[in-house]
Formats: sequence, C-alpha cells, structure tokens
Amino acid sequence: MLLTAAAAVLGTGVAAFMYARRKLLPELPTVPHVELPRYMGLWYEVARLPTRYEKNCQHVTAEYRLMPDGRVSILNTCHKHELEGPIEKAKGTARVVDKETNAKLKVSFFWPFEGDYWILDLDYADYQYALVGEPGRKNLWILSRKPHLERAWRDQLVAKGRELGFPVENLIFTGQPVTETD
Repeated sequence: MLLTAAAAVLGTGVAAFMYARRKLLPELPTVPHVELPRYMGLWYEVARLPTRYEKNCQHVTAEYRLMPDGRVSILNTCHKHELEGPIEKAKGTARVVDKETNAKLKVSFFWPFEGDYWILDLDYADYQYALVGEPGRKNLWILSRKPHLERAWRDQLVAKGRELGFPVENLIFTGQPVTETD
C-alpha cells in the first residue's frame, strides 16, 4: 500500500513538473498553412534530436500517404547502425488537429498514445524541406525530399530550431546514402 502511494505521488510530481515546464516555454509557432497533398510522399531525415526509438538509426525515411478519411498513414524506416544495416519499420497514423493551418498533427504508432507533430518551417515553393517539432522542445527533425539537403538550407533550419528554443547543439545528423540526384 505504501509503495503504491509513493508511486502515485512520484507520478503526479513528474506530470506536474512536465506541465509546468511546458507552460514556461513560449508558444511554439507553426507555419501558416500546409497543403497536405503536397506534403505527402517520401522524406529523408537530415537531422534529429536524440530519441530512444531512433537509437543507432541511419538512412532514416518517413513516407506519408493521405487516407480517404483525411488521416495520414505513416511508414518510418530505419537502418540500424549503418546505411545498409538491418531495417526496422514502424507504421502509424496521424490526424490533423488544427484544420485551419494543417500544421499541427497528432501521430500514433501505438494506440492510444499520441505525440505532437508540428510543422515549424517549410519550403513553400517546392515542399523540398521541412522542420518538424513539438511544443515541449524535446523532439525536432529536419526533413528533405532528397537524401542530402543543401548546406545553406540545413543551416537555416538549424538556426530556426535554435531561435525556437530547441537544444540544436544535440542534433544528430543522419547518415544517408549518396545518390545520383544529390
């Protein structure tokens, strides 16, 4: 009984701390609008903040497909330890939570748990790069339509992440294969 009470107090304390921390951070702005059909397709991960579910991942991709009900199917692929290492895949879904901008989504890889997926910067001309994060500033991804992003664009997105309060000094730059389109 005492152990259960201690666990409940600890859990409540952690939840309160996380809530208070989130309230101390300034509002996280997203892009004004995302055309979801243009956002769909294959994206290469250029960089990410460390996450336990992407530990030792290289050659990471995310493929998004718009479903008839308006949700987005997700297929994430990771090659473990090296560019041609063993493949791990994760399937999930996302739903738009801000229908005015389409820039805020909730993603789920294991129901009923959901996480925030907010589009913070985007190449409006061609949808060739994106900066994605969440309000707690723990997760951040730089995505590109090609395996390698031009250095100037990459630096611009890192600077934007820093400006928004993400710990960009911890970014992991994802190894991707060299292709003829680079």
